[in-house]
Amino acid sequence: MTPRVLLGVAGGIAAYKSAELLRRLTETGHSVRVLPTASALEFVGAATFEALSGQPVHTDVFTDVPSVPHVRLGQQADLVVVAPATADLLARAAHGRADDLLTASLLTARCPVLYAPAMHTEMWEHPATRDNVALLRSRGAVVMEPASGRLTGADTGPGRLPEPVEIAGLARLLLERPDALPRDLEGHRVVVSAGGTREAMDPVRFLGNRSSGRQGWALAQVAAQRGADVTLVAAHTADLGDPAAVHVVRVGSARELRDAMHTAAKGADALVMAAAVADFRPVSLAEHKIKKDGAEPAPVRLTTNPDVLVELVAAREPGQVIVGFAAETGDDRGDALHHGRAKLARKGCDLLVVNAVGDGVAFEVADNAGWLLGADGTETTLEHGSKALLASRVWDAVAARLR
Repeated sequence: MTPRVLLGVAGGIAAYKSAELLRRLTETGHSVRVLPTASALEFVGAATFEALSGQPVHTDVFTDVPSVPHVRLGQQADLVVVAPATADLLARAAHGRADDLLTASLLTARCPVLYAPAMHTEMWEHPATRDNVALLRSRGAVVMEPASGRLTGADTGPGRLPEPVEIAGLARLLLERPDALPRDLEGHRVVVSAGGTREAMDPVRFLGNRSSGRQGWALAQVAAQRGADVTLVAAHTADLGDPAAVHVVRVGSARELRDAMHTAAKGADALVMAAAVADFRPVSLAEHKIKKDGAEPAPVRLTTNPDVLVELVAAREPGQVIVGFAAETGDDRGDALHHGRAKLARKGCDLLVVNAVGDGVAFEVADNAGWLLGADGTETTLEHGSKALLASRVWDAVAARLR
């Protein structure tokens, strides 16, 4: 059955991004009905929303009265997304106002509701807004942490609307698992590594791997939206940008990632090593580009990189939860899960996510699956789904150990 999504759009300058979000939702198979406020139509016209959604756009409760849209739309929805959610919209939703089609539908919806705030920093940080956000969250709504960056005019700071690709990803996650984003990591600081490291051979070439960084990116994103203070140590991450409300440290090589992780680990409650760290690097770096001159190329001598996960386990602070990742293939000695169990014993971490990898599996794709192995002997199957879904299951296990 096609998921039915209501896309609420409030009246802020970030409303122009809702058109891209609408496109992403419709192109991934959702049936989307747009419910703008009257002020939202001052920024984006109804014709744009109607053309992209293929459905009529109204703001008031008096249009098409016989079908009772102010009740039926919310009742029939599988998900409600409000993006942008302005300070005014959050206030009206928190206090049960029903003075337009959007807020009336929010009162009748019994599905997950996702708010993506967008406003100036002073408005986001005002006690009234913070109280409204807390009230909505206490009722089960998901209110995203906003991004930081350029706002209206020359101002910058927290309050920027997260990018449409990130909002769409969380929308998919809530359709997969409505309880995926509890605020159970508030008060905790976590560090996540992501992406593939690159080991330089000369000024042009490098040794690398196929990791896109999407799984580590999703882990950081989900942790931030579950309330954690998140640092993401990012190697090559396929132009993913920065997740909202996440501090990002960029690195290139395995040794750079190692140094960044040891620095960030100090005082952290949990460490998740999702990066694909190169096992080897060239012994020497050519000063100039290695030329193809017709002769057989000289062999590239390799040396072993440090095992960052083992080092982090050895240096762990009391109570620190450490999660490793293992990308495995089967061979004549056993399958991927067999090798994962052996790796958990060698690495000494609390949890190990095991992925069976291959063409179109795990690397460079949007979905993932695998197993979550615990040092206490537990084994959990991680069902196939979005990488954010897998991330949510990992954070469930981490949060339980932090408690």
